[in-house]
Amino acid sequence: MNEFLTVLTAVLPVFGIMAIGLWLRRRGWLSSDADQSLMRLTINLLLPSLIFGSVLGNAALRRPGNLLLPPLVGFGMVAIGLGMARLFVRAAGLRTLPEQRTFTFLAGLQNYAYLTIPLCIMLFDPGTTGVLFVHNVGTEMAMWTLGVSTLTGSGPSGGWKKILNAPLAALLLAMILNLFGAFFSPPAPVIFFGNMILTVVHWLGQSAIPLALLLIGAIVADHLNEARGGRVLRVVAVASLVRLAIMPVLFLLLAKYLPCSVELKRVLVLQGAMSSAVLPIVLTKHYGGDARTALQVALGTSLIGLMTIPLWIRVGGHVIGLW
Repeated sequence: MNEFLTVLTAVLPVFGIMAIGLWLRRRGWLSSDADQSLMRLTINLLLPSLIFGSVLGNAALRRPGNLLLPPLVGFGMVAIGLGMARLFVRAAGLRTLPEQRTFTFLAGLQNYAYLTIPLCIMLFDPGTTGVLFVHNVGTEMAMWTLGVSTLTGSGPSGGWKKILNAPLAALLLAMILNLFGAFFSPPAPVIFFGNMILTVVHWLGQSAIPLALLLIGAIVADHLNEARGGRVLRVVAVASLVRLAIMPVLFLLLAKYLPCSVELKRVLVLQGAMSSAVLPIVLTKHYGGDARTALQVALGTSLIGLMTIPLWIRVGGHVIGLW
């Protein structure tokens, strides 16, 4: 029971900050006019700072297995998730192609970043957080290629180019410096100024997740009314079956039997427990999907995830011997 409370203590603040973001939007303190600038700030400065601080000096990322295998696993599990969601799409009672494609996209893609990252930071060591960022490179690639292709019913349409962004650049630079740091000792002046820069980077990185969660909560507030109607209970039930019941089992089986580092096993436990991602709601609107279905899947699985995420992390911890 102690480990369950530990996980629950980590999960509730994440959803709590999202709820505060929702409240701030309803009060008018966080206006939609600020969304684009704050999102650019998060993606182009704060998140790269968090990644840089988590990777630089990370001994776990000096092992080749933690550099090559995690992205492959990230890409592969999204592909499996999309395939599994496609198998169950008719059970959700969705009749039009935009509805079906949107369901497949949302139910097939876990919340791999803005919910997983804070949980990883709170539950595990910095080495695991670094491996999570490397894993998410593969997940991002799958989202912008397989995910966009699923949503549009055509090719990726250049979506793969979206992975060439500031977080990826920060990850690659930090990984290179991290590897060189194992073999070279810089002179004292470089260390002095480097420590000052790293302090600034650390402070900036600490702001990334809270701000992102507030923005997610605000975006949810904007679209809550759109989630009503249709076969909402059926859609949420089938999406939860895929995302919160079947996929966690597949992730845990992989974590148990895949010959990989303990850091990657922890990442797999976290990724398997996650509900559907929320930010792809925006992608759904951009690529002509069905907004109502996206909202129903994302919000429905997130609410149910409040109960299931701590349970799956606890079970996963026993499977790989964490507790």
